[in-house]
Amino acid sequence: MISGLKTRLDALRRRSGGGTRSSAMRGVSIPLAALLWLAAVPAWAFDLPELMGLLAKRQHAEARFVEQRHVRGFDGPLNAAGTLSFTAPDRLVRRTTSPRAETMAVDGNNLTLTRGGRTRSMTLDSVPELLGLVEAMRATLAGNGTVLERYFKPTLGGSAAQWTLDLAPVDARLAQQIDAFRLSGSGGEVLGVEMQFRGGDRSVMTISPDR
Repeated sequence: MISGLKTRLDALRRRSGGGTRSSAMRGVSIPLAALLWLAAVPAWAFDLPELMGLLAKRQHAEARFVEQRHVRGFDGPLNAAGTLSFTAPDRLVRRTTSPRAETMAVDGNNLTLTRGGRTRSMTLDSVPELLGLVEAMRATLAGNGTVLERYFKPTLGGSAAQWTLDLAPVDARLAQQIDAFRLSGSGGEVLGVEMQFRGGDRSVMTISPDR
């Protein structure tokens, strides 16, 4: 772009008689400077507040998931599948249908686990490590950057069309459990969750939103 403007500038100088500053040159000097300035300005970067704004537009979402858990000592991954649902601001439900039926429902600070006809309830703040994991997903889905940054240092990459959000735990107890946490998606949808645990275990979840 700058080289093209330079070529036009040289042409104007030749038409105006070489080095003399004609009225034609004076007429184009200000807009030319403005164009040169614009050419040097980088494109507007996709940032965390913009991503949070896109995510916050979705007050309710449902999706199917497939998860592969790579565990040390097992030859292949442990597979699971089921559904996810989220209702703003803080209700998240994971229903696993395979390999066995179980449900984890989080509503505010309350967590309910159901498996094999048995139900167990607890508060999230009684298990800080679990609270951090839940908030990584829940705060992202809600577009709540304030809550997200309470537990993680986020690093956003990509564009609105295809983004990745790397979360580094700021809580020491959570950091003892997780090496890396990455969410990926497009626009206001989360499409993938990857977790690398201390000790070598790894979880990869692919999410397919219902539309």
